[in-house]
Amino acid sequence: MAETCGHRPLFATQAARGRTAYRLYASSMLVGICLVLIYRATHAPEAGESGRWAWFGMLAAELWFSFYWIITQSVRWNPVYRTTFKDRLSQFGVGTAGQRRITACRDEAELPCVDIFVCTADPVAEPPAMVVSTVLSLMAYDYPSEKLSVYLSDDSGSELTFYAICEAAQFAKRWLPFCRRHRVEPRSPAAYFAGSAEASDDKEHSDMKNLFREMESRIEAVSILGKVPKEQKTHKGFSEWTTDMTSKNHPPIVQILIDSREETSVDIDGIVLPTLVYMAREKRPQHHHNFKAGAMNALLRVSSVISNSPIILNVDCDMYSNNSQSIRDALCFVMDEEQGHDVAFVQFPQGYENTTDNDLYANAFKVINYVELSGLDDLGGPLYIGTGCFHRRNTLCGTKYSTGYKEDWKRITKMEKKESVSILEDTAKSLATCIYEFNTQWGKEMGLKYGCAVEDVITGLIIHCRGWRSVYFNPERKGFLGASPTTLLQTLVQHKRWSEGNLQIVLSKYCPLFYGHGKLKLGHRMGYCIYGLWAANSIPTLFYLTIPSLFLLKGVSLFPELSSPWFVPFAYVAAAKNAFSLVESIVSGDTLVGWWNIQRMWMLKRTTSYLFATIDNMLALVGASKAAFVITAKVAEADDSAKRYEREVMEFGTTASAGVMFVIIGTMALINLACLVVGLQRAVVDQAFGGLLIQNAVCGLVVALNLPIYEAMFLRKDKGRMSSSTVFASAGLSVLACVLPVL
Repeated sequence: MAETCGHRPLFATQAARGRTAYRLYASSMLVGICLVLIYRATHAPEAGESGRWAWFGMLAAELWFSFYWIITQSVRWNPVYRTTFKDRLSQFGVGTAGQRRITACRDEAELPCVDIFVCTADPVAEPPAMVVSTVLSLMAYDYPSEKLSVYLSDDSGSELTFYAICEAAQFAKRWLPFCRRHRVEPRSPAAYFAGSAEASDDKEHSDMKNLFREMESRIEAVSILGKVPKEQKTHKGFSEWTTDMTSKNHPPIVQILIDSREETSVDIDGIVLPTLVYMAREKRPQHHHNFKAGAMNALLRVSSVISNSPIILNVDCDMYSNNSQSIRDALCFVMDEEQGHDVAFVQFPQGYENTTDNDLYANAFKVINYVELSGLDDLGGPLYIGTGCFHRRNTLCGTKYSTGYKEDWKRITKMEKKESVSILEDTAKSLATCIYEFNTQWGKEMGLKYGCAVEDVITGLIIHCRGWRSVYFNPERKGFLGASPTTLLQTLVQHKRWSEGNLQIVLSKYCPLFYGHGKLKLGHRMGYCIYGLWAANSIPTLFYLTIPSLFLLKGVSLFPELSSPWFVPFAYVAAAKNAFSLVESIVSGDTLVGWWNIQRMWMLKRTTSYLFATIDNMLALVGASKAAFVITAKVAEADDSAKRYEREVMEFGTTASAGVMFVIIGTMALINLACLVVGLQRAVVDQAFGGLLIQNAVCGLVVALNLPIYEAMFLRKDKGRMSSSTVFASAGLSVLACVLPVL
């Protein structure tokens, strides 16, 4: 029996194992939570008794935690995992599969073209040498190079970045053939040569490494100098820069550095090179530029007149390609004849190459990547997380899904030679001006959504609500790797921006629970809210970590006694929740110490990043605050800071912007330490241990999590310790909190 390859599945889906055990756990947890809430509602102190207001505050916090726990179970109910069959994408001739005759019906020439968008915004925070390695890794995909077009958006309009990308265009002529011959992985030259990679031809390997180091040195020398010497401005594109241009005030610049349509655009083996385009959209002080969303929308328009590929990959400038097969993996989902018609985008996880063995700052997101996004995949698809994502172009441009929709993949399989490069550049520039979007649907119904700090998440939500679904793919070899924050402050600032933007969505008309009603499954809407409500956890957590501890000072119990039967549900919920969290973390790839670090960072983020995100959203609602985009630095820290990070020593270096956050952290740590000392003393002297057991346990747990904080405040002598001013401020506030009468 003959079977056409076009109807063979290009991917398989497998449900997670152990769901019965999980559902038994979840059911028992729900019973325990209900008993906790019943106790809290029925055992409130009488009017006039000490601790009555605190009791109802605890009830409110526990109601919130219960609600949030239920929300988080939506993505754990049935995670799914995907496997692709890349060999079925393009085949030649006739083969057999068992007793069935397989007729190949698609070859390489019929694969769609792919546009790749890379965004950078600051040559200091995002060094050009790093950007170049990312671009080269994307140009070197194992995919027909004439079908690839790589676009670099430089929001700073820096000639330093343009110089670097010009260097990359020349280096690609040797790097791409080298990657093909030796099947190089990863194809970022910086990552490849930094590792212990071996080549079959040592001389060729050594020569290529020397060429890369020379190029890297030239780029870094120009970056240090702060300008491109006149003799190195060999490309015509440098004429676009004038002395009065700044990063916030410059005209649009579009330069096609490599045009794959030209016969001369070949590497040293005579193979066509991918198209390479530099774009700096126009910026003027009087016009809002809408941050990364504005850059992405400008790229959508500019690319539409140059290559107009039906598939778009977007990556951050620090997220290099770690797997040369990622394009083929993604196409397996969107090109599947039976299951791919409604797939809008394929999201790969964010992976990091510089996290420590025990994930000091909890930046690896292993549980999110392994469990939560896989759980969302079963409900309708993962969030669009802004990088490592393959899109259908038309979904980004506002197309709604309709039953029976089918993509005509053959409409664009190769770019046709039309206008000259100069005409294309001039046309593209007109699409990258500040005023082009005036009185249009860009940023509203077309392109990425404006007005939100997490433009990627809200855009993905809108796409889902238009009837499309997405797919999450987490291959064994990660598709993309980048650099995670290496200091505590960087981590807290990054999470402040993320949580602020996600809460902004929940507080807007795009709240997933309501905006998605009738369009998305309930579980899918709940899954979006896991991240949308990150910031909302701040105040309940702050309350729970301080009030029970402060009431230890007066010996007032806010929990059932050890001898009470009501003690059991409290103990069970706490033990079961943390045991499940530990198992889930270990299964996802974390270590035991890594899980403990995650708990610490959970506490620190909720009491600082999420707190400020909540405050900023409240201020924004009354018009007292405006959104701002903060670029997370991708530059390596000073040597001593980097060494501390490698040794997994937390960084509290003296930084003015860290003042308030670190004061909160220090104050929380000292309050709980003082309260634990008093609480244990009271338990021993007054023999009141049973009545205050849970409060002492909670307080003790907080103290244990804060051990690195105490070390940074009182024991460390290095530059990464907590500053004296922060310690004094924290001590003063903690004393004030402890001596004030607890009503």
